[in-house]
Amino acid sequence: MLSRSLLRSRALGAFPLSARSHGRFFSASALRADDKLNKVSANITQPKAQGASQAMLYATGLSEDDMNKAQVGISSVWYEGNPCNMHLMDLSALVKDSVAKAGLIPYRFNTIGVSDGISMGTTGMRYSLQSREIIADSIETVMNGQWYDGNVSLPGCDKNMPGVAIAMGRVNRPSIMVYGGTIRPGCTKQGESIDIVSAFQAYGQYITGEITEEQRFDIIRNACPGGGACGGMLLKWEDSGFLIHSKYAVGELLFMYRHHLRGMFHLVSHLATDLVVSHL
Repeated sequence: MLSRSLLRSRALGAFPLSARSHGRFFSASALRADDKLNKVSANITQPKAQGASQAMLYATGLSEDDMNKAQVGISSVWYEGNPCNMHLMDLSALVKDSVAKAGLIPYRFNTIGVSDGISMGTTGMRYSLQSREIIADSIETVMNGQWYDGNVSLPGCDKNMPGVAIAMGRVNRPSIMVYGGTIRPGCTKQGESIDIVSAFQAYGQYITGEITEEQRFDIIRNACPGGGACGGMLLKWEDSGFLIHSKYAVGELLFMYRHHLRGMFHLVSHLATDLVVSHL
C-alpha cells in the first residue's frame, strides 16, 4: 500500500511548473488567473541557458520583443489528395494572420490524414482509424517539443476531429478547433442536387438498370464540386459517410469548437470553405 507521503509526492504540486506545463498532467483549468500567456514558451525564450533555443527562434524571424509573446501552434490536417482537407493550408494562413493581429506568435505545422471516402471499399480503410492516433501523437509531439502556449487545430475529414480532440486533452493548454467546413452540393446536368452519397449509390443504381452509364458518370463527375468535407448528418450509425459532421455537432455541445453561439453548426458549415475561396 502506498504511504500518504508517497501519494503526496505524486500530487500535481510536487512537480515543477515546467514539467506540469509540458507533460500529460491534467488540471481543471489550462490557465490560472496569475499565469502569463507565455508561461510555457518562456521555458525556452527566457533562460540564458537556452541561448541556442533562442538563436533558432530568431532565425525564424522573431524580434527581441517577440521573445516575450505567447506562441501558438496552428496545426492543420492538410493534404492535397482529398477535398475534405485540400483547402486547410489556405485556411491556416488566415488563422495565422488573426493570431498575429492578436499580438501572439503563430507557428504553422501539419499532420497527416486518410480519406474515408477515397479508401472506402478497399484495403486502404485499414489505415483510417489508426490515422486518428497518428494525428493525436503528432500534434502532441510538436506542441510539447516546441513548447507552444496554445493551439488552433484545423481538421477536415472524419478521423481528424477525434485525433485533434485527443491531442488537446493530452496537451491541456488553451486550444481551439476550427472545422474546415462542409463541401457544397454538386449538381447534375439536369439540375438535380447531389453529393458524395449519390456517388456511392450510383453504382447500385447502375447495375440494377435504374440509371444509364451516362447518368452514372454525370453523378460521379459532379458530386463533389470543390473543397470541404462530405455533406450530411449521421441519422443512424450505419450512415458512416456523415459521421464527420455529427462529430462536429457533438463537439459543439461539449464546448470544444469555436462558435460564439451554440447551435450554429448548420449556419457556419459552409463558411470556412467560402472564406478560403474569397481570399484566393
